[in-house]
Amino acid sequence: MLRSFIPQDLLAGMDRAQRELMSSLDYSPAIRGMGRGGYPALNVGSTPASVEVYAFEPGMDPASIDLQLERGVLTISGERKAIAPAADDKTTVHINERFAGRFRRVVSLPEDIDPGATSADYRDGVLHVSIKRSEASMPRKIAVQ
Repeated sequence: MLRSFIPQDLLAGMDRAQRELMSSLDYSPAIRGMGRGGYPALNVGSTPASVEVYAFEPGMDPASIDLQLERGVLTISGERKAIAPAADDKTTVHINERFAGRFRRVVSLPEDIDPGATSADYRDGVLHVSIKRSEASMPRKIAVQ
């Protein structure tokens, strides 16, 4: 009943402001942490031999993606260009849900990674970063004499 007295765009604006406030209070994910729902969406997992990071970035030019690995922290950043109708007096955008603008995601990695053994591949809108674990941290079988 109360909704009939409040303009619809006011409610939409309040909802958007609440989502932005809640996302700004969340922290960046660690390898076992909860994601904050930012862009790009991330999947992070590990195997005994490596840490695997998947960033879902459809429509990106791989040259516009910046990857940095420093002190056990992987940073994925870049800029996604806006795709919108031509701006003129006769055009009105009713819905624009596609994220556009600068982005930055940070993932804390375990201490046993080898930064020199990192590879990145972008295909079909998915960035795959593979970071090998250091040889010293790998389990090995010891023969008993």
